[in-house]
Amino acid sequence: MSLQGIYQASSRGFGFFTPDGATDRSQDLFVPPRSEGSAWNGDRVEAEVRPDPKDPARKLAVVTKVLERGNQTVIGAVERRGRETWLVPSSDRLPHPVKIVGRSGGLRPGDKVAVAVTSYGSAKLPATGTVKAAFGRDGTRQASVEAILYEHGIEREFPAPVRAAAELAPREVDPAALPGRLDLRGRTVITIDGASSKDFDDAVSLERDAAGHWVLGVHIADVSHYVTEGSPLDLEAWNRSTSVYFADQVIPMLPEALSNGICSLNPHVDRLALSCIMTMDASGEVLSHQFAKTAIRSTERMTYDDCNVLLRDGSPELAERYAHILPMLRDMAALAKVLERRRRARGALDLESQECYIVCDGNGDPVDIRVRQSGESEALIESFMLAANECVAEHLQKQGIPAVYRVHEKPSEDKAANLKAMLAPLGISLRQADNGSLQKVLERVKGTPQAPAVNTMVLRSLMKARYDVQDLGHFGLAAKHYCHFTSPIRRYPDLMVHRAIAAMLDGTLEKSRGRMAAAADRAAKQSSDREVHAMTAERDIDKCYMAQFMSAHVGETFTGTVSGVAKFGLFVALPNGVEGLLPVTALPDDRYEYDEVRMTLTGPRTKFTYTFGMPIQVLCAAADPGSGQIDFLLPGAALPAAGEKVQPPKPARTKPRDRDKAPRQSGGKPSYRPPRRTKGRRRR
Repeated sequence: MSLQGIYQASSRGFGFFTPDGATDRSQDLFVPPRSEGSAWNGDRVEAEVRPDPKDPARKLAVVTKVLERGNQTVIGAVERRGRETWLVPSSDRLPHPVKIVGRSGGLRPGDKVAVAVTSYGSAKLPATGTVKAAFGRDGTRQASVEAILYEHGIEREFPAPVRAAAELAPREVDPAALPGRLDLRGRTVITIDGASSKDFDDAVSLERDAAGHWVLGVHIADVSHYVTEGSPLDLEAWNRSTSVYFADQVIPMLPEALSNGICSLNPHVDRLALSCIMTMDASGEVLSHQFAKTAIRSTERMTYDDCNVLLRDGSPELAERYAHILPMLRDMAALAKVLERRRRARGALDLESQECYIVCDGNGDPVDIRVRQSGESEALIESFMLAANECVAEHLQKQGIPAVYRVHEKPSEDKAANLKAMLAPLGISLRQADNGSLQKVLERVKGTPQAPAVNTMVLRSLMKARYDVQDLGHFGLAAKHYCHFTSPIRRYPDLMVHRAIAAMLDGTLEKSRGRMAAAADRAAKQSSDREVHAMTAERDIDKCYMAQFMSAHVGETFTGTVSGVAKFGLFVALPNGVEGLLPVTALPDDRYEYDEVRMTLTGPRTKFTYTFGMPIQVLCAAADPGSGQIDFLLPGAALPAAGEKVQPPKPARTKPRDRDKAPRQSGGKPSYRPPRRTKGRRRR
């Protein structure tokens, strides 16, 4: 029997075949050594399914044909062999070097470059390729960052036509754009952002109506007014789909002339906005809502830190400075708590997680890694943005208006089963992975030493949030309707939602419905794909920065927590978010057995068990900024000699069910992050 699917190589000579339509890893088939044919990791292939000669009940796969290549470009280090120049791939899943042909002048051994594959070689001929980009010296953080961005198709610079279009954007609001807009310039409207933020795409206001109801205004920069459909700015924004954030840098979706200029709700200047104005009762229920194209003038540019101090009554000077908005700010804090209680009551998950950020010096080098502290003002803005997103999504869905929704589905049966098995050793039972049951688990461990581990387990059991043209709801928020409306400066789906609302307000919806539906479908697919690339790049780049930071702390001892368990060792997370590997060969003398379901390593002789979430002291043995790899040993162990690697080769995994499962569960990041508003980083 022949099937089509994806071949995934390992660094040990064997691989795995994932058939089309497979829903979980249990359907993967083992590909023995020398059975991959000419396939490379990531290739789409045709494979023949055969019985295992040693175990007829088990099925194997033998690749018979390569249908589509998954590696048009390979990144690695330059190596000289006589007069020939070769590329040694950085990925150990691409073990074959590539012979560089064509112009290679200026390249030096040890340079990190990208090569476009021109031939995938054969049994007698090597693979060949031409140089497409050079990033610097292999092994450096700078070269790795640029290579990661290149690999994920993330461009720092905007094309010339896009830069030219951005320069034509006005520096101030054209008076001709004001007629027909709801004029809110006389209302008290404020922005609340981080102290270092430069683009302000959301502002808020709060009043009482004649009946005493809350009137909450969420005013979002009207980016769609300046980024018109089909324009160079729009096409580039679609291509990028999201801004990318890492360390102290941002690669924006829109040029700064717009994101930090006319589209930014800067204080004391006129700006165009799209507003969602919600009338709420004392319980936070939305009684009515209004969407409007508006003109606003931000009263104050507030920072989270100042707002948090004001709400704690901690500074007479600040209270005097902001006396004109302090009553509204206190009312906002009270309403935000009502909205939060309302979300909790319906089943929104109260996941506790910490976000760390990297502090860099003037040269861009990491000098510290800190835990980001969130206060009352961060929660306030988060609550208001969630309320607007839900209100907009419900309106669009009920009116049948084509749009892009933010979808987060309930955990799969496979993920739910894994979570149950992981919680069992902690004495926690889970009958089903619904909102109420998961929240009870979180409440049970709150404030206990088990809490961080259990929160992480639940996070990793959740599905990945994505974009879709169907309003399927948001499991983590327990929201029946949800979309992204509040950040059109840095997310393309928000821009699409704005266009849908604008068409409704302008009366052009019916004649453009078909075109809007097709555009929404394309945008949902593109944005989901680009978000994955952005998040992967952010994670991998941050690892390089963290490794560079830890390279100055080699030989020091730290107290951490086991954040993952695999056959080949323990992943250990430090309080500052740094994560490294403690190899199984570095554990006290015993032959440790790995329990894949419970995620434990147990020594049969000592009977000692290493489990997910347990505290542990480790010695930083090595840190490689080029790969982002950090290696730990137990305190008292001898450090490896210069150039020596701590981590041993990963043991061969000979069963399909072992395929990468442990590393992904233990070392990977959660697919859904709890809603906490940190500019650009959280993707609800």
